[in-house]
Formats: sequence, structure tokens, C-alpha cells
Amino acid sequence: MSQKQLVLQGMGRLNFFYAIWPNQCTCHFCTLMNQVFHDVLDKFVVIYLDDIMVYSSTLEDHEKHLQLVLQRLRDNQLFVKREKCEFAQTQIQFLGHLVGQGYVRMDGEKVKAI
Repeated sequence: MSQKQLVLQGMGRLNFFYAIWPNQCTCHFCTLMNQVFHDVLDKFVVIYLDDIMVYSSTLEDHEKHLQLVLQRLRDNQLFVKREKCEFAQTQIQFLGHLVGQGYVRMDGEKVKAI
């Protein structure tokens, strides 16, 4: 059995992992994430496969949003991989794009590769 990583990003980046989830269960994982976060999707959480981005207008809101997301992951037996965590970032890379306060741009390195 292998471990599957879940990346949580948003004004920072967190990686989560859960033990003993086979790689071929991607559709089950996506369904689980949609069930866990159904009421906050597109309000302050975006999920794509194993990437979660948490976005907020203020640092205070961001702390509340992160607490909610972390608690829900905990409640569903998902755990933080601490060495992959970054918090309070004003710009992140997400799905080949640079996302910041008020903008979304293509990652320059990805554009050069094309």
C-alpha cells in the first residue's frame, strides 16, 4: 500500500497525507473531499484532485478558514505532513498558475516550456 498526498494551499501551502489509501482510488478520494468540503467549496476552498487551495481576503479570515479546513481533515482521519507546510503567503503556485491577491497568471516557467 502507498500513501497519497493531499496538498492544501492558500496564502500558504500545506501537505496532508493519509495512510493506506491506494493510488488507484483517486475517484473515491475526490468524492470524499467533495463530501467533506461541500458547503465551503468556491467560498474559500478550491479542490482539484489532491490539491486544496484555501483563499481569504484577510489574515484573520484565513486563520479561521484554515482552522475549519484542518479540523474537517482531522475529523476524517487526514493528517498534516508538517515539513511541507507554508502559511500566510501572498502568492502561491497552483495548477501551473501563479495566484496572488487580485490576480491569476500563467507560471512563466511553464510558458517557456511550451
